Amino acid sequence: MQLLLILGIVFAIGTVTFAMQNNIPVTVVLGFWRYDSSLAVVLLVAVCLGALIAALVSTPSVIKGQWSAARLRRQVASLENDKTSLELRVRELEAEAERTTPAPAPQAQGAAPYVGLKALMMDHEETNPRETNPR
Repeated sequence: MQLLLILGIVFAIGTVTFAMQNNIPVTVVLGFWRYDSSLAVVLLVAVCLGALIAALVSTPSVIKGQWSAARLRRQVASLENDKTSLELRVRELEAEAERTTPAPAPQAQGAAPYVGLKALMMDHEETNPRETNPR
């Protein structure tokens, strides 16, 4: 944005310099309208009208972009608030679960660990090589 402003200022200075160096009388005719003036004034009016038209054409898209950005900023803020409240709720539920969950019962020393469906479907020796019991 600042680069465009700098380029616009440089262009304006160049236009004014060009117009002042070409200060001869000219006549502008448009239909039935006739305007006599110096070339400097005609050039400056033409540049100003061009800048005004460009500004008017680009204004709707600039306003739309600003509205969209503002809406997205509000949406991000809302989502961040929701995230914070949900994180607090998760912490509360985890703390409540820790208070209400009983301690797990200790396993007996001789109890065999669960071997799963694979042990039921296949040979017992293949699934648990630690045991040395023959069939």
